[in-house]
Amino acid sequence: MPIVDLPLANRNIIITRSKEGISEIKKLFTNMGANIYDFPAISIGDPDDLQPLDEALNEINDFHWIIFSSSNGIKFIDQRLRYFNSSLKECSKQIKIAVVGEKTAKTLDDFGIQADFIPPEFIAESLIENFPMSGYGLRVFLPRVQTGGRNLIAEEFRKAGSRVLEVAAYETRCPDSIPKETIDVISNGKVDAVIFSSGKTVSNSAFLLEKELGKEWLKFLDQPKLLTIGPQTSRVCKEIFGRVDRQAQKYTFEGLLDEVINIFN
Repeated sequence: MPIVDLPLANRNIIITRSKEGISEIKKLFTNMGANIYDFPAISIGDPDDLQPLDEALNEINDFHWIIFSSSNGIKFIDQRLRYFNSSLKECSKQIKIAVVGEKTAKTLDDFGIQADFIPPEFIAESLIENFPMSGYGLRVFLPRVQTGGRNLIAEEFRKAGSRVLEVAAYETRCPDSIPKETIDVISNGKVDAVIFSSGKTVSNSAFLLEKELGKEWLKFLDQPKLLTIGPQTSRVCKEIFGRVDRQAQKYTFEGLLDEVINIFN
């Protein structure tokens, strides 16, 4: 199909995401004809202190369940286990694993592990409501981001009688700057849409935009459509930008792609 006939032909779209995770996402949109401008709004690395994580991993096989709410948790837990000559796949032979989200399940599958439970909807509430057993008496391990994120899963499992250990497995930090071509397309008013993939990408984007464009930064986002990947991202976006033009029905980048196509067609 000629590019001009594609549904997002000549649309300039900014995707806010981690530096590490942009390439495969770009293909989804460029295949539909869009011009994609990178906006790395988070960088991902180890937590400030690895000792609590190491202590948890030392007793990982004593837990009944690990619950992963992000792909990053899976990657950093496996990376740290390998430092100790083990792996998440090896541990999965003795411990059950639940994940929130299709992308998280796919990441687990990429490690050769099949999730023992995936909720029907890709949000924490769905995992809590549909968990396949009572939480009473369970030992639950929750690897999570160091700062930010939600405590809902831990709170609800504790209420149900579980012994829950939350440990920082990774941290998301704000990069230092925005690529020049992305700043240029924003300052010249040529952006059609901005896509936010998490609450932190919203808040970090706002910080970086003010740093680059000054106190009047928000006026540069008056015209572009603002799209979010799910309810929590929408909440932060409304707080900071004052609006959300469209939220993905399915809380994935494929769901976001559907909404971008709908909003321009």
